[in-house]
Amino acid sequence: MSEKNFYITTPIYYPSGKLHIGSAYTTIACDVLARYKRLMGYDVFYLTGLDEHGQKIQSKAEEAGVSPQAYVDGMAASVKELWELLDISYDKFIRTTDDYHEEVVAAVFEKLLAQDDIYLGEYAGWYSVSDEEFFTESQLAEVFRDENGKVTGGIAPSGHEVEWVSEESYFLRLSKYQDWLADFFKSQPDFISPDSRMNEMLKNFIEPGLEDLAVSRTTFTWGVPVPSNPKHVVYVWIDALLNYATALGYGQDNHANFDKFWNGTVYHMVGKDILRFHSIYWPIILKMLDLKLPDRLIAHGWFVMQDGKMSKSKGNVVYPEMLVERYGLDPLRYYLMRSLPVGSDGTFTPEDYVGRINYELANDLGNLLNRTVAMINKYFDGQVPSYQENVTDFDASLAEAAEQAVADYHKYMEAVDYPRTLEAVWNLIARTNKYIDETAPWVLAKDESKREQLASVMSHLAASLRLVAHMIEPFMMTTSRAVLEQLGMEPVASLENLALADLPTGLTVVAKGTPIFPRLDMDEEIAYIKEQMSAGKPAADKVWMPEEVELTLNRKEIKFDDFDKVEIRVAEVKEVSKVAGSEKLLQFRLDAGDGEDRQILSGIAKFYPNEQELVGKKVQIVANLKPRKMLGHISQGMILSAEHGDNLTLLTVDDSVPNGSLIG
Repeated sequence: MSEKNFYITTPIYYPSGKLHIGSAYTTIACDVLARYKRLMGYDVFYLTGLDEHGQKIQSKAEEAGVSPQAYVDGMAASVKELWELLDISYDKFIRTTDDYHEEVVAAVFEKLLAQDDIYLGEYAGWYSVSDEEFFTESQLAEVFRDENGKVTGGIAPSGHEVEWVSEESYFLRLSKYQDWLADFFKSQPDFISPDSRMNEMLKNFIEPGLEDLAVSRTTFTWGVPVPSNPKHVVYVWIDALLNYATALGYGQDNHANFDKFWNGTVYHMVGKDILRFHSIYWPIILKMLDLKLPDRLIAHGWFVMQDGKMSKSKGNVVYPEMLVERYGLDPLRYYLMRSLPVGSDGTFTPEDYVGRINYELANDLGNLLNRTVAMINKYFDGQVPSYQENVTDFDASLAEAAEQAVADYHKYMEAVDYPRTLEAVWNLIARTNKYIDETAPWVLAKDESKREQLASVMSHLAASLRLVAHMIEPFMMTTSRAVLEQLGMEPVASLENLALADLPTGLTVVAKGTPIFPRLDMDEEIAYIKEQMSAGKPAADKVWMPEEVELTLNRKEIKFDDFDKVEIRVAEVKEVSKVAGSEKLLQFRLDAGDGEDRQILSGIAKFYPNEQELVGKKVQIVANLKPRKMLGHISQGMILSAEHGDNLTLLTVDDSVPNGSLIG
């Protein structure tokens, strides 16, 4: 096994509705680990994707009036767009409708059937379409009975309704491998984290006795047909779980990635609700196939609301797009990784979200950077002094705190304990802020004989911020690079061998630092988030579907009065600049002919790397949009553009057209 090959996977998400911050959490958490491992010298393969088969998908597509394939195609495009927004550095996006995956699933089913690990029988029991899972009567959270006491239905532990299903089915012989799995768990105490989840699987599911699992259905067709008996389709938990192997090339001609990464270190990260399938069914399937088991299953809790689990019907769902659009990507990534305790659920509140931005990002980190850049400019004309040890009475204690922070950082990153990882970084930030108060550089600056001490303080501040920027790189890439850029340093290339004393020489800070996290108006932003959460409550008869599908179905004509409300005008670009803290946004100052310049923010930076070429251009803007705040800046409209393939071009007009001209 190569210790430097690392394979990390998210669960493949079930595309039955729009993904909220719970799915964003898992995907970002895996992304953080993938980025960390790459910066620690690992060859990393990061997999995510969609689980696209099953009765629920077939039903959703029927409700939407499209084929199941059209439905999942639209969902896949929507999820990929979200992962791009969240800057997810995945290496492959698998869909269980991919041809190669379906072929391997069919072959594996026949292989297990031939070796008698799968057999044909008949299933009769309670089935939840939403959970894609069978339940015994004793497993139901609630049972419905008629006036004679006969059971007529019930509620699964998930809260979804069940229905009685009686049909021919193939079964997976879980019971045959019960003792083997129990012994494996006891011999590998680190296989599942946190520890409590391992005990839960043993006590609640394995030791009471494993029942053979129904692994085919005949009541719907949207799935992989069993080759030797095509009236059956393969049940989701064989189909879905095999994605982790097929994505690497298992069972295919090109299996180099499988040989490389499956024989390296393999981590699966899942929500606690699907741990049973990953810790019981998946190891047994791998044992049947004589394949190595994953090294670790990480089962995290949920983000819940103060009134319970997120639910569209409650109107308390938080979608990541809204938070990124309003506050930027890095605050979302920071909040999610800092706020979910390992092994338990976390509670999302608008107050906590805005508070962490203001107090931890703006006050603690942002203010430290602003003060440091300002003082180096003021006292040393922007030149960072070279690093020297033990010049002031407080240098050694700061160096000690930095060394401890780095050690804790790596310890907790390896444990995938992100709250403690970030706590270690913020301990160094707090200690560095205290160091400023202890050394009082404004006092040292008044005494020429203290010049060496003042220089040491400035270099220690820059060195500490360098460590902070390096350690937050897997979490907040834009912020990391913005900190280093303001200090005149290169982006992070490695997280190995971090030390305070390794401050590069000859650094020049920016002439004027820009706040990387402008302070927010607490009351205004809390109200905004609450309003957006309520706005997400769907109509009772609304079937949610991705925009791509919805547009295909609903290319409705609109009345002229609706179109006439949109005011499109010609505006001249007077100034344009990048927005601090964002890799995507450009800030425009435009003359729209109404006597006052207006400001518009547009996420087109990657399409115009030399943004100054836009100065003087006459563009088309939607002039009567309600202003909105983005990253602390007000945007007063929208600049129109045309997308073609992977490119985007702003819509311009001839220079002779006067500013403010109405387009219609």
